[in-house]
Amino acid sequence: MKRRDFFKTSLVASAAVLGTNLAAGQTTQPRDDRQVSAMAFPEKRPLITYSDRPPLLESPRSTFTKGITPNDEFFVRWHLPDIPTHIDPDAYTIKIDGLVKNELTLSLKELKTQFEQVEVTAVLQCGGNSRSAFHPVAGGIQWGSGAMGCAKWKGVRLSDVLNRAGLSKDAKFIGFNGKDNAAYYETPNFVRELEVEELNDHVILAYEMNGEDLPYLNGYPLRLVIPGYYSDSWVKMLSNITVTNKYKSLFFMDVAYRIPDNETESESPDKHFKPTKPITFMNVKSIIGYPENNMKIYHNSHIVIRGVAFDDGHGISKVLVSTDEGKTWNEAILKQGNGRYAFTEFRYAYKPTEYGKVKLMAKAVNRLGDEQPLAKDVGWNHGGYKFNGIDVVTVEVV
Repeated sequence: MKRRDFFKTSLVASAAVLGTNLAAGQTTQPRDDRQVSAMAFPEKRPLITYSDRPPLLESPRSTFTKGITPNDEFFVRWHLPDIPTHIDPDAYTIKIDGLVKNELTLSLKELKTQFEQVEVTAVLQCGGNSRSAFHPVAGGIQWGSGAMGCAKWKGVRLSDVLNRAGLSKDAKFIGFNGKDNAAYYETPNFVRELEVEELNDHVILAYEMNGEDLPYLNGYPLRLVIPGYYSDSWVKMLSNITVTNKYKSLFFMDVAYRIPDNETESESPDKHFKPTKPITFMNVKSIIGYPENNMKIYHNSHIVIRGVAFDDGHGISKVLVSTDEGKTWNEAILKQGNGRYAFTEFRYAYKPTEYGKVKLMAKAVNRLGDEQPLAKDVGWNHGGYKFNGIDVVTVEVV
């Protein structure tokens, strides 16, 4: 199947769309009881499916035992349902306009042959990842912990493209728009802006993911990659980049994807804080990929607890594991090497000596000393963003 004809094939998926009344049985851990779909989207193996229009797919916990997330296991998050049914890579172009000295219209071939090719390994994570852990329920898709993944992204530096266009001296903001559209004409497009000062050499326009063309559902043929930032800024299927000298008011920057500009207090459903700020940099987080919740393990057996940890690019210094509900913590062995924006793999040898249910816990600490809090201590916000409570997996020793 050619990507240009992606939606000409049957988009078969089990649309396990969730209701909104999820308060019953809500805990301070992300829900981990959803099953993968019986069927799969093209280029994807069966994943946890929330919607098929727009596609909303979550990776299962078992994905997170490895540092690089395979393309067919990588989560999917679209905001607008009208995704192009036909993209011809030979005809595809991206336009750079606005406050530039030379407007550009670049093809994929020109991006691949006229600029230095670079690669960055980075975590892509939805700002609402683990939202189902918030109680009371916060608005939005009730993700478990699988709305994230880590890939090797290849493309060209955004700064190199902008340098060719030539930024005007009063350029301050860079706007990005993709090819997806709303079904209802009054729904705003998913447009994001960056300040020129936020640019660095790690921000790229990517056309490859883990050595292959971007999967269609992950933004083919070109997407923005901003390592360390939440995925709401990583615009997919880029169509144009517009440079301005004034901030443009945008729904997905001024209303959605914002948290209180006050991290010392929590919001409540009846009390929303103002002012707010956008979610940008990711906080420190870890997740256990093995064993999984409700798994049975044998008494006196030897198992290896495995998982991944990450932050916004400062780097993970250690991951601590507890097998006695947080009374004691021991350092896990780390595997690093894919760069500061990537998953850090961890493993910890464990021999269960008591029968019954056991809670396995993991918390990451980054090089700044930032540490994952207990889940109950994560501040509530009405958007359900940035949950990073200590991960807990309950197993049964038999």
